[in-house]
Amino acid sequence: MSTLKSEIAIIGAGPGGITTSIFLSRAGIPHIIFDKADFPRDKVCGDALSGKVVSVLNKIDPAIAQNMHDDSAHFTNCWGVQFIAPNGKALDIPFRMDKKKEAHAPGFIGKRHYFDHFLFGMIDRDYATVKTGCAVKDVTVTAEGVEISYEEHGLQKTARCAVVVGAGGDRCLVARKLAGFKKDARYYAAGLRAYYRNIGDMHPENFIELHYLKEVLPGYLWIFPLPNNEANVGVGLLSSRVKGKEINLRSLMLNTLHEHPTLRERFKNAELLGDIKGWGLPLGSVKRSLAGERFLLVGDAGSLIDPFTGEGIGNAMVSGRLAALALAGLVKEKNYGAEATRRYEEQVYEKLWNELKLSHTLQRLVDYPWLYNWVVNKARKNDTVRETFTFMFDDLNMRAKLKSPAFYFKLLFG
Repeated sequence: MSTLKSEIAIIGAGPGGITTSIFLSRAGIPHIIFDKADFPRDKVCGDALSGKVVSVLNKIDPAIAQNMHDDSAHFTNCWGVQFIAPNGKALDIPFRMDKKKEAHAPGFIGKRHYFDHFLFGMIDRDYATVKTGCAVKDVTVTAEGVEISYEEHGLQKTARCAVVVGAGGDRCLVARKLAGFKKDARYYAAGLRAYYRNIGDMHPENFIELHYLKEVLPGYLWIFPLPNNEANVGVGLLSSRVKGKEINLRSLMLNTLHEHPTLRERFKNAELLGDIKGWGLPLGSVKRSLAGERFLLVGDAGSLIDPFTGEGIGNAMVSGRLAALALAGLVKEKNYGAEATRRYEEQVYEKLWNELKLSHTLQRLVDYPWLYNWVVNKARKNDTVRETFTFMFDDLNMRAKLKSPAFYFKLLFG
């Protein structure tokens, strides 16, 4: 039986792995990409595609975002977010002050079943050997390279490469075996996702809704509008909180939707579509080893999910692009040692760490309902404060004000 060989192997064909593949192909570098599923396939997620996603797509082809903007059958244009405080007061924050100046929406909402298949179709088969329906069983680093054991059509097979990219999500074999990742409930969230149709009183401009209810703090319940009068509805909560309080997350979500005073009227005629599904969210609350001897980690495999917003797709695609750029240099140098690969880790954290660290701080701040209520109430009455929050979506330094006592002092005294 012949052994499949390539300089690079990517394990996982989600947004992070596919982005790595796309930019490797652009650099003319052959590689293998594995995924245990066949496409199209579902991926449990909130389905929100942020400005980071759009930014990476623009680097691939600026026409992609415009096409998504025009494709109302599969994507909802996302222009803003509505924060609902524990006291039920809602604050609308647009992503842009003037929509007329924008060629397309800053973000989108689209089911992963379609979006991932859309990305999958962008893989360049001239450079990528695609192995879907292939479950990777083992990854071993040897003196000669990396040996990958996988199963294809019931047969055990082997592939060899010089370096492997772990892009297999929160249960990624590369992260567990080569980086030594272990689940830490303090920096891990449990999430549920459901699809509903006919939810009442949706936002007229299709803002995403983040409900910071006392029951789920420091997590939140979300409602993200989708095409065809559907919505992605879910809840995310720290695993340590779920375990410590012995919370049944499914019961919590359903009881909240049908009993909470701000939601029960909206859901009285809503139809649940399919099953409620759960998944794990490895949060980027602490720095982890994203690279080492002959391996790199991207996206959820590297625990790069934003602790405050729950965003994972954008960070996965950002890290996937950086991985491809780093790999181009490694291939040229023929050096895959830990010191060389960790330059990628430095680049990822240089790009994302300030934001992840800030989000971890904000995650802890919203554990105080009185503070959240107060800020939302103040912002609802003050145009300048609302505009400040809008600017925070584009300016990390502006967002950092949220953890400054001086910011709240200025709010208090106008």
